[in-house]
Amino acid sequence: MCASGSDEGLSFAVDYAAVFRAVAGPALLLTPDLVVVDANQAFLDSCGRFREELVGASVFDVFPQDPQDPMAPGNRLRASVQRVLVTREPDTMELYRQDLPVPGRRPERSEERYWSSVTAPVLGQDGQVLLIISQVKDVTALVRARVALHNGETLSGEEATTAALLAWSRELQKRNENLRRAHEQESEIAVSLQRAMLPDTARERTNVAVRYRPATSALHVCGDWYDFLELGPGWLAVAVGDVVGHGLTAAGIMGQLRSALSTAMHATGQPARALKALAHYAVTIEGALATTAVQTVIDETTHTITYSRAGHPPPLLLDADKQAVQVLDQAADPPLGALEPQVARTQTTLSYRPGSTLVLYTDGLIERRDQDIDTGLDRLIQNLTRHGHLGPELLADALLTDIPRHKDGPDDDIALVVVQL
Repeated sequence: MCASGSDEGLSFAVDYAAVFRAVAGPALLLTPDLVVVDANQAFLDSCGRFREELVGASVFDVFPQDPQDPMAPGNRLRASVQRVLVTREPDTMELYRQDLPVPGRRPERSEERYWSSVTAPVLGQDGQVLLIISQVKDVTALVRARVALHNGETLSGEEATTAALLAWSRELQKRNENLRRAHEQESEIAVSLQRAMLPDTARERTNVAVRYRPATSALHVCGDWYDFLELGPGWLAVAVGDVVGHGLTAAGIMGQLRSALSTAMHATGQPARALKALAHYAVTIEGALATTAVQTVIDETTHTITYSRAGHPPPLLLDADKQAVQVLDQAADPPLGALEPQVARTQTTLSYRPGSTLVLYTDGLIERRDQDIDTGLDRLIQNLTRHGHLGPELLADALLTDIPRHKDGPDDDIALVVVQL
């Protein structure tokens, strides 16, 4: 692990493995799967282990797990690593106790020890987490000073200040943990609400598959929706939409807009007129004006698709021969609220061959932080061509699987509808 550099014309190589091992504080280098890649000398000294014992082993050989205790060091470390994988930001673990054996004592005895840890990501060129550094600090002396202060023992000015700072730090960590748990609980409620409001009528048709997949990050859940309406015999309306914002607020706005668009489609039967009516309604809802949506109407008798878009990514139509994909990007109007409500919206009608496949989706399927959205659209087209021979259910699963995302899931909501025509 080396790199070249220069200083006033002199070249040198940096051995990053040696740099890591020379770090003063105890540190572990881990894979995202929590396998030890390296341990510096300070860490080995602190726990009385040899490098050969640790490298290639699970980190839980060092930090014990307890299925019954979520506050066990191993459980805390796993949760911290999961947060790092999602946020790609350092994460500070709450103070924890892990006793260590006292060298040379017979019979074996353990000494009470307290630790503070920071978990930080090492990112690759693609922005994904390659490795994780876990830095550990022994704060046993600080904890003992705090206990002594609490018991009224006499401490030096420095010891008293240090103990007070430790108490403040622990209180701040507890508050941060409480906020994190409250946010996770709100996100779980929001996802449950979102799923409850999305229709499942499409599941009654074997030629239709619908999916809603929440984001990995609790910061990015909810706001995407799909809808599927039987307007009459052989006359189907399919829509997807995306509310800007996340959490319970976005889920509530989503529910209102989805219902309003459904009502407008039943009343008008025309995608453009329905989206115009929705734009009128969105003006009355705080947080709804940047919403995007696409509404389609499929006429199975004339083999035509009529569609209108309000700032939304274009639907894709895979031809019956499963070779060519048509991007439905002709009717392209701004998001709700970007046009005056009275301005007419556009719609386009095209023909399809029986056996074709229509795919509607939200931008979570194609948008990535480190990529142009056109790159994601091209990737989706390639995946649709590759898996186009599959039935709707399997095709929907394949399209969701073949996308680069966080290790544990997507980094934004995804709503997806696949219709075999």
